[in-house]
Amino acid sequence: MPGTLTPRTPSPRPLSRKALSRGAVALPLCCALLLTTAACGGDDGAGASASVNPSASPAPSGSAERQKLAKTRFVANAGLAAGATYQWIVKPYRAGTFKKGADGRTFALVKAGLAGAFAYNRLKAAAENAKGDPLLSKAVAPLTAGIDSLKDLGTKFRKGEVGEGDVGAFESVINSVKEAGRSAGAEVKDQVPSTSQLGG
Repeated sequence: MPGTLTPRTPSPRPLSRKALSRGAVALPLCCALLLTTAACGGDDGAGASASVNPSASPAPSGSAERQKLAKTRFVANAGLAAGATYQWIVKPYRAGTFKKGADGRTFALVKAGLAGAFAYNRLKAAAENAKGDPLLSKAVAPLTAGIDSLKDLGTKFRKGEVGEGDVGAFESVINSVKEAGRSAGAEVKDQVPSTSQLGG
């Protein structure tokens, strides 16, 4: 309509440099505060999130759950020790690869040294895991001295000072650990670790 005035929309005021810099500082600070709060939430925060999200899986609290977790870890660690021992110690020894003058002897001995140290480490972890289950703990406890006797064999393998008794010691301890697990309802199966696990 002629003569009618249309209301004017006020144009937005440009933001000053000061306001922009405050916003640029405030945003990262808020994000950092939120991330820190989420990461460092104590027991109260964990309880609150558990009540909001019922599907969140809580840490094992019951005795039966702890025992099951102990058995699972025992089986995993003992299985890795058994796999490393068979793959890089027993098998090459039986194939004659550790004998002087054999093809690939140096590489096989280095691998056997790594496998020996790895197997010892995993067996120690398995023995520790066994303590979480009374039956398994009772079965594994007598084997700790045998496990401890393997401590320096990794170095011995690496230096090429390996004999039938050393290979036999590993085999014997592994078989005893497997039998102890079986008797306590925690059957151990060989799991060959990757090369990165062996060296890591």
